[in-house]
Amino acid sequence: MTDFEKQIAFILELDRIKNVMRQTYLSDGRRKENDAEHSWHLALMAFVLADYASEPVDVLKSMKMVLLHDVIEIDAGDTYAYDAEGNKSKRERELKAADRIFGMLPKAQAREYRGLWDEFEAMETPEAKYANMLDKVQPLLLNDASGGRSWEEHGVKKSQVLARNARTHEGSEELWAYALALIEKNVREGHLKDA
Repeated sequence: MTDFEKQIAFILELDRIKNVMRQTYLSDGRRKENDAEHSWHLALMAFVLADYASEPVDVLKSMKMVLLHDVIEIDAGDTYAYDAEGNKSKRERELKAADRIFGMLPKAQAREYRGLWDEFEAMETPEAKYANMLDKVQPLLLNDASGGRSWEEHGVKKSQVLARNARTHEGSEELWAYALALIEKNVREGHLKDA
């Protein structure tokens, strides 16, 4: 295949992300979002909220990270954040998927995009910390807007949400403070168990 043909095949393969359903409801609570909608929402947040990043960030790089971070779920599936059993095999499934999916591209692009995915996962650079913060805060925003619907369905506890977000503040102290207030609000309203 030519490089162009590989890129087109990759683009068509990524269309499958629209079929990967998440557990988080849209803000109006009518249905659950899919991975493509989630990634688009994060990319939008990446440039709208860039002024609140804890450190200066390359916004385009963070946008690329959030647009690519879940493509591996085409093969690995979406593992719900609070699914203890599913999270045991998550890393292995995602690494295998990253090899296949990014491997579809021409070598230079495959290295770049896989590198962005690995950087997001490592959460060491300012861009990766910011992108990860967005990935954690967006479901909190949607859970709050939908009346905690997903949290209630899964019996999620405040302690679980706090554990999942232990490093969220590294991407933005201000957005983490806002998210923490939403968590407390949802505990008071009974959407999150205070245990």
